[in-house]
Amino acid sequence: MRVRRVVDLSLPLDAGTVVYPGDPAVDIETFAVDGEGFTVSRLGFGSHAGTHADAPLHFVAGGTPIDAVDPALFVGRGLLVDVRHRGDREPITTDDVAPYLDAMGPSVIVLVQTGWTTHYGTPRYFDHPHLTEAACQAIVDTGVRTVGVDALSLDETLDDVHHGLGWPCHRVVLGAGGVLLENLANLDRIDFADPLVSALPPRITGVDGSPVRAVALDVAVD
Repeated sequence: MRVRRVVDLSLPLDAGTVVYPGDPAVDIETFAVDGEGFTVSRLGFGSHAGTHADAPLHFVAGGTPIDAVDPALFVGRGLLVDVRHRGDREPITTDDVAPYLDAMGPSVIVLVQTGWTTHYGTPRYFDHPHLTEAACQAIVDTGVRTVGVDALSLDETLDDVHHGLGWPCHRVVLGAGGVLLENLANLDRIDFADPLVSALPPRITGVDGSPVRAVALDVAVD
């Protein structure tokens, strides 16, 4: 087996990282250690900063924290679900995901492709399309337990103007023991079949989520 290509699906994690309204900003402080020949940095960020994973604990009382989630949920065959026809704050419906359901199942990582990364760093990034509860349930019913999106959230981003319906997709997927991957990038660069996706988080004890380094690999079996 050999890896022919690696596509980075992660956004940079730095002072310019866009975070969900109300979440902590990213704060990275670098220390140069005089006379020792090395550098140490202090990392400060929320558990859902940048490209990250949500563990069940994020929305399920007593749910599994990120360190106890089965690592297998973060590695699997990726399936792109192209919904780039959806516009600002439009719902992604069951009809949108229906053509892909037969290809879904356990160990498949669903990658919802909105194309919204093109708006990253602008106010419009917060106005991304979002999955309906029924669409999420249809995905989970196939056995999928990992769903990702190239937008700030799988649910509508709520703020002082948009109050929405809460977080139905989070509750469906996390309630089923699954995980979410949010703020993915470069899904348009996956131009090969059956990508192997890896989005492993660090093993931070007892927390509800964590940044990840998500990649898609083009793997050849020799």
